[in-house]
Amino acid sequence: MNSNSINMSASLVRATVRAVNKRKILPTRAALTLTPSAVSKIRLLLQDKPEYIGLKVGVRTRGCNGLTYTLEYTTEKEKSDEEVLQDGVRVFIEKKAQLTLLGTEMDFVESKLSSEFVFNNPNIKGTCGCGESFNI
Repeated sequence: MNSNSINMSASLVRATVRAVNKRKILPTRAALTLTPSAVSKIRLLLQDKPEYIGLKVGVRTRGCNGLTYTLEYTTEKEKSDEEVLQDGVRVFIEKKAQLTLLGTEMDFVESKLSSEFVFNNPNIKGTCGCGESFNI
């Protein structure tokens, strides 16, 4: 096992959740849409990792508000995963996360202090102060 394999069971990066009830997100057939910034970052993350076919989004119970999204590399599509293919990158959504992500936009935001994936989600009722956890 190389050193990269050991870290794959942990979440790939921190993900922030934002409730977006103030603006209307148009419903799409895809459970998740990716911004050009997210597509570029996913492509960059996977370019030197041919053993991985994409990223997998999951949901876990954690944080002060109940639920949090996880992002991990994946080598295969599970039977119950929903696949989002956009601009040549593949994101797989675990069954447990599918309903919470409907109509969500996945973005990648960089600032002087941080760089992270952000889920602009119209389904959530509230987030914690730091934006890492949410409730439906």
